[in-house]
Amino acid sequence: PRDLSRRTPFLSPLSLRPSSPREPPNTLPLTRMQYSLTLVLLGALGRAGALRLGAAGVRTTVAPVRIAAPLATATAPVEPVAHASSGDGKSKKIFVLGGDGFCGWPVALHLSDIGHEVVIIDNLSRRKIDLDLGCSSLTPIATPEVRVATWNSISNREPIRFVNLDLAVEYDRFVQMIKEERPDTMVHFAEQRAAPYSQKTPATKRYTVNNNVGATHNVLCGIVESGLDIHLVHLGTMGVYGYGNSGGEIPEGYIDVTLPGGRERSILHPSYPGSVYHATKCLDAVLFQFYAKNDLLRLTDLHQGIVWGTNTELTARDERLINRFDYDGEYGTVLNRFLMQAACGIPLTVYGTGGQTRAFIHIKDTCKCIELAVANPPTAKGDWGAVEILNQVAETARVRDVAAMVAKLTGVEVQMVENPRNEASENDLDVANRKFQMLGLEPTLLESSAGLLAEVTEIAEKYQDRCDRSKVVSKAYWNKERAAAAGSTEARSAVKGVVAQ
Repeated sequence: PRDLSRRTPFLSPLSLRPSSPREPPNTLPLTRMQYSLTLVLLGALGRAGALRLGAAGVRTTVAPVRIAAPLATATAPVEPVAHASSGDGKSKKIFVLGGDGFCGWPVALHLSDIGHEVVIIDNLSRRKIDLDLGCSSLTPIATPEVRVATWNSISNREPIRFVNLDLAVEYDRFVQMIKEERPDTMVHFAEQRAAPYSQKTPATKRYTVNNNVGATHNVLCGIVESGLDIHLVHLGTMGVYGYGNSGGEIPEGYIDVTLPGGRERSILHPSYPGSVYHATKCLDAVLFQFYAKNDLLRLTDLHQGIVWGTNTELTARDERLINRFDYDGEYGTVLNRFLMQAACGIPLTVYGTGGQTRAFIHIKDTCKCIELAVANPPTAKGDWGAVEILNQVAETARVRDVAAMVAKLTGVEVQMVENPRNEASENDLDVANRKFQMLGLEPTLLESSAGLLAEVTEIAEKYQDRCDRSKVVSKAYWNKERAAAAGSTEARSAVKGVVAQ
């Protein structure tokens, strides 16, 4: 472990990786992830005499989601964790790429709070997109400089630093920074993250591909050029799998198949993107496979569900640390958007039949999953399947059931509207998430989250004067047919409680 009281360049991870008593001997062909899972299994067997894994994976919610308790005030903040998670147990220098964003900011604070040295790298493109869309975060987010200074003033951890850098453009500067800082780990959030925005115009489609694929490839190429042994953790999306086309449980990245002639193989799960944004994540996955095979990079790809919630215990410590809250039709995630609409008295807009089944995860669980991924890097190897892939989800639910849950809690009307997306009106979604569960994740479920739902609603109510009702309904249409159906003046005017444009 590093002495976090000193700010000196860190020795190359290639020359400073002492064996830990909990690490396997070098002769065992186990990755750190496999070894950690083995420890968990043995511990469970020792305590209970037998191991029960419970359900095969994540269940699909077909009936309306039920909340166990009535809407109540948020629970008191929990004291933050004071040490790094299980796994290799080392404090690390971590680059959080895209650390000013909705997921990146709370993750950066979380990693700092558990003892890692964090450097945020961000080009502030999400804030610039706010200006382009004419729609700001519902919460008044401070500048990155103020955010970082505030955290450093109230935290007793190694100070977070912020660097304004465009990964897709400033390659040489980024490589020089890698060589000077010598990070152990990079957590990659630095991609345009909204499917509707990626479909909005030819310009946003091209930007999404150029920014996302360009940034990811520059990161991979930069790691190789630096010559350092850096673990990259990438935030992907469940959307790479597509929705409802597998015909069964979606495994974690790889699927066993039988080829003609009876040849059995394990292959990367076929991709079936539903937007330009999702397509960029599929391209990322192919790049990861190549660089893991060709350059023995250590890569972890997290296929995450839809994130809900706003604050964590850490971002709630000070008003200047508050996380962003997107509510507009282009960037607002579905559950957050529903809670905002309810707080503002706007009917909940459900696209089509609402039969789309999606995976969900709370923002605090995103932070925990990143912590676990950072602590359990895979071993570099040129074999197929060297990229560690985990499904980062808590549960699945149909959109109309989520809307019914919010309507029951708040009394707000649900309104079905024309779907601007080109997607199946109904689909099932069965997802495996065993890896994170075996590493100790206890996910937050919708049916037991009355306090957290109330917290989001309270934030929406507090800042509802910042809501621009004309931005609630998406104006991004997947194709001409969807534009004609959902983008007509009649269709937009039929949406209650909003101002049609």
